[in-house]
Amino acid sequence: MAVATSSRAGNRGDGRLAAVFVAPALLGFVVFLLWPTLRGIYLSFTRFNLLTPAQWVGLDNYVRMVNDPIFWESLRVTVVYVVVNIGVQTVAALVIAVLLQRLTQSSLLRGIVLTPYLMSNVVAGVVWLWILDTQLGIGNELVAGLGLDRIPFLADETWAVPTIALINVWRHVGYTALLLFAGLQAIPGDMYEAAKVDGASEWRMFRRITLPLLRPVLAVVLIMTVIGSFQVFDTVAVTTAGGPANATNVLQFYIYGAAFGRFQFGYASAMSVALLVVLSAITFVQYRLTRAGRTDLG
Repeated sequence: MAVATSSRAGNRGDGRLAAVFVAPALLGFVVFLLWPTLRGIYLSFTRFNLLTPAQWVGLDNYVRMVNDPIFWESLRVTVVYVVVNIGVQTVAALVIAVLLQRLTQSSLLRGIVLTPYLMSNVVAGVVWLWILDTQLGIGNELVAGLGLDRIPFLADETWAVPTIALINVWRHVGYTALLLFAGLQAIPGDMYEAAKVDGASEWRMFRRITLPLLRPVLAVVLIMTVIGSFQVFDTVAVTTAGGPANATNVLQFYIYGAAFGRFQFGYASAMSVALLVVLSAITFVQYRLTRAGRTDLG
């Protein structure tokens, strides 16, 4: 009886200690995520401009959003950006991760791969804005040196979105590659050894061993990168500011303009809620289709 009482007291003590450690993170979650989300949902049903109290308007903001051609164009631009960014980044990161696993274990190379990620999006955007400047950028100097016409990478409607996507690929691909590399480390090495004994090529081992066993990690990485890509803002803000002719006016930038440019916080909140719903649906579909919660490792 004394032992049981002592055990219960110990469990209560562990619970209190755990609560102490969890409390700061829980407080941050409530203050910086849960409350702003609930507040934003409420404001999406109001007309609010910071200068006057919020006025309840029901679904007016959502009706306006459905009939707003700029909103739909911004969503289209965002989807194009996401497709280019995710497609190139995932393939490049997977190639880098496999090369790191199969050819080298050098910590130096891993550090070099991760270096661009240590730079903020704003700094990366400014650097590439200088490099790709049509008249003075070193990138266009190289293009001109090859005898080709200078390319308005960030000033042309055709080039702007792919260029911004590739800038963000450059910055994030190393981090994504290291996440996949960590997943590759969990694959037993004896599977590759057995495949080599059977005469399997590197490509066959990649298709038959690496991809199936990496699927759960790859699925989670895809979910994270898709969510992050839909939230692109800072790179656009410092390079094109939504131009030229709204060609890079991604949804986050349009929401920002509505809120802090025109002080239409109710309408901006409605678009934010719509983006939340879209991302939740995409995440759910991705999770189910990729079977992210199950692994093929026995």
